[in-house]
Amino acid sequence: MSLFALRRGNAPLILSMPHAGTEIPGEFAGVFVSDWLARKDTDWHLPALYAFAVARDATILAARVSRSVIDLNRDPSGASLYPGQTTTALCPGETFDGEKLYPGAPPDAAEIARRREKYFAPYHAALQSEITRLRARHGQITLYDCHSIRSEVPRLFPDVLPHFNIGTNGGASCAPELAARVVASCAVPGFSHVLNGRFKGGWITRHYGQPAQGVHAIQMELACRGYMDEPAVVSPANWPGAFNPSAPILPVLQTVIESLLP
Repeated sequence: MSLFALRRGNAPLILSMPHAGTEIPGEFAGVFVSDWLARKDTDWHLPALYAFAVARDATILAARVSRSVIDLNRDPSGASLYPGQTTTALCPGETFDGEKLYPGAPPDAAEIARRREKYFAPYHAALQSEITRLRARHGQITLYDCHSIRSEVPRLFPDVLPHFNIGTNGGASCAPELAARVVASCAVPGFSHVLNGRFKGGWITRHYGQPAQGVHAIQMELACRGYMDEPAVVSPANWPGAFNPSAPILPVLQTVIESLLP
């Protein structure tokens, strides 16, 4: 089984999709409480949503394995990205809503280390390889980390999430002018946005974002209602909702991506 899909482009732009995967490897058959719960918190439909970036010759790296097996956007040491706030772990034991993923105990340290080697390391080796390749070609590149989440997850954040949640690790992961261009692209009537709100950027943004070394990283966390059917209460009967290929958010995202290119 291929762990990720990689489309190599030559523009100075990489789109990373660490939570787009829906596959549960055969070795985990019957391990989770249910496959639906294991897929519930997927960043749904992102490859389709950002398909337009192919025409801009972007490099696109998308995970195929479910984030419930291992979260490719968490610190591999296990350290929390948001100390004091509710979040999920490198090998999560529960969903965003607090539902248990395993009928028994979650993975122990040895199992987490095994999964890190088997599933986490290859994705990041591929990402680092593409960063190195494009930096050699352009000098300065942008890593755009693509994410989405349900608009309302009370256990993780209050109220309704803005449509566009832009994260730059408090300004440390990319040049301020780059962040400003993205913010300006999202400031469109009918849509809401925030910079470094609840989501400031995960491990990918924080680890790879080194502006002084020519790598500018920015995370975009989209509220799902912007591009797909999102029921008030999700269940196996209605989730995931259908992707809307005519969603008004698409032209805005195209402007965002254009703003990242020279």
